[in-house]
Amino acid sequence: MSLKYNKVLVLGATSGIGWALAEKIVQDGKHVVIVGRRQEKLDEFASKYGKDKVSTKAFDITKLGEIPKFVQDITKEHPDLDSVILNSGIQRGFDFSKPDTVDLDMLELEFRTNYLSYMHLTTAFIPFLQKKDNETSLIYTTSGLALLPLPRCPNYCASKAALHHMILVLREQLRAGPGNIKVIEIFPPAVQTELHDEKHQPDIKDGGNIGMPLNEFTDETWKKLTNGDEQIPVGFVSNAFEKFEKTRQGMFHDIMMKMH
Repeated sequence: MSLKYNKVLVLGATSGIGWALAEKIVQDGKHVVIVGRRQEKLDEFASKYGKDKVSTKAFDITKLGEIPKFVQDITKEHPDLDSVILNSGIQRGFDFSKPDTVDLDMLELEFRTNYLSYMHLTTAFIPFLQKKDNETSLIYTTSGLALLPLPRCPNYCASKAALHHMILVLREQLRAGPGNIKVIEIFPPAVQTELHDEKHQPDIKDGGNIGMPLNEFTDETWKKLTNGDEQIPVGFVSNAFEKFEKTRQGMFHDIMMKMH
């Protein structure tokens, strides 16, 4: 099946999941606007697929104060943009039983990257998408760790859990319009990407080999994405989603109904 959106912005597209999804979009015959910090990787992608199919923009999403101008520029350059994939993220280990080892600056950067930047970007893109007559989408990459935390990376888990809860509420807030913005969440398991590389997390050896092969993850995600699913748990995360997350979300909707 084909993706229903015709021009897709992918944030965090210079490696891993973002790169792989951007490739799927191009191979589907759609135009992709890729964003990341590393200009050389953006250029590599554009050279591989051609500038008629790929547009690039170098930007660091952790510079929160620059996000409104970034979104203004992007939407002016690409007024036909109809989907945004927010995929940027970092993961670091923290052991609070050894508080002298906890780098609070890194902890703050991780939360700003994984959560606060998404909220700033979401707030900036919504007015543009609300003016569209056709269906548009905000697509978020969270994590299976939003549902089941892992002790070695508590702040990462917390940032993804915060994002997951925000997405649940955002979907309900946007459902009635204006516009027709679909809110989609992708829940990856551990995937073989740079996220776990030793240069980023020296306590993990051969981290790039941890988890689900990237191509398998991408194929399963793409199948569900093109099927129109709003929630896309992948790999083992599907088990957690079926066993308890569906029940929890059912309770969430029950509470909402009682409050109206």
